Amino acid sequence: MAVIGQGHFAQAAVLPAIAQLHDIELAALVSGSPNKLDELGAKYGVRHRVSYDDLDAFLATDAVDAVYIATPNDNHAQLTVTAARHGVHVICEKPMAPTEAECMQMIRACEQRSVKLMIAYRLHFEAANLIAVETSRSGQIGEPRVFSSVFSMQVRDGNVRTQPRRGAGPLYDIGIYCVNAARYLFRAEPLEVSAIRLAGRDARFASIDEAYAVTMRFPQERVAQFTCSFGAYDRAHYQVIGTEGLLVLENAYEYASDMKLTINGLQGTQTKTFQRRDQIAAELEYFARCVREDRDPEPSGWEGLADVRILQAVIQSTQFGRAVTIEAVPRTSRPDLSQEIRIPAHEVPELVDVEQPTK
Repeated sequence: MAVIGQGHFAQAAVLPAIAQLHDIELAALVSGSPNKLDELGAKYGVRHRVSYDDLDAFLATDAVDAVYIATPNDNHAQLTVTAARHGVHVICEKPMAPTEAECMQMIRACEQRSVKLMIAYRLHFEAANLIAVETSRSGQIGEPRVFSSVFSMQVRDGNVRTQPRRGAGPLYDIGIYCVNAARYLFRAEPLEVSAIRLAGRDARFASIDEAYAVTMRFPQERVAQFTCSFGAYDRAHYQVIGTEGLLVLENAYEYASDMKLTINGLQGTQTKTFQRRDQIAAELEYFARCVREDRDPEPSGWEGLADVRILQAVIQSTQFGRAVTIEAVPRTSRPDLSQEIRIPAHEVPELVDVEQPTK
């Protein structure tokens, strides 16, 4: 496997995850920084250290079977198409791409070359979220009616998340977690969305929005509401309120923290803490199985497209000042407890020329 992009997430989560897996070899690093390539290549014993300018020629050598794309969102489509052209399988970070058109370009390029395409929804393999899914569908809290969530952080000034790039800002970066969670907890696609955006007066938000507040209407008159912000105290929380109870998951979207699930339903009140595990190693293990066994991975490109279509509708709602109808991407597969993969957490590695994205 090659890892493309050596930002904070790649260094803190992806590289050490691969190092934990005995059946995946980290064969190449791709970066625009010679210093990152040298230091990380030496640390992980990586043979191939590749610049972006040389990536196309490198992928033509058949030196790797797959790539993990961990670059800014506006590069995902081009890099996926390049990998697919050379028959290289792709796991790509979310959001899949800034636009539906790019998502479809990625899907078709991979289909044409029989390349596996998986979008890195790590929570589809994580125990706390999957138990929340099972609880929501089991009747323990009655019929799920309301989803509400907050995902917020104080983004560091100058971080790549504040740059004026396509697909930048809190909606694409963290709001997508709330959208995806509502979809897998309700096991349905939203019918329409209405939203407001907050520009923020802080200099950090000169080129991006500070926050979005979103309401999605689901079939059977269910509602999902969430707020995502780059200018508020760190919070990653959701709750599902049913006709007979509720469930609450704290640190719901985090990969480096314990999670606490509280269920108050027909069987009384139950609370369980889930210790931090290596969520990225889990999804990589699954992806590798799909490649070896020639199985189509899920979450697929169609799952990624479904979220991006909703994100684009959110943006349209803020522009038009009204609710926007969504034509659902048909989905026959939803995350469930059978997908859980548990791999122990790794130690926090030393990072090269990157800093925490939050204050």
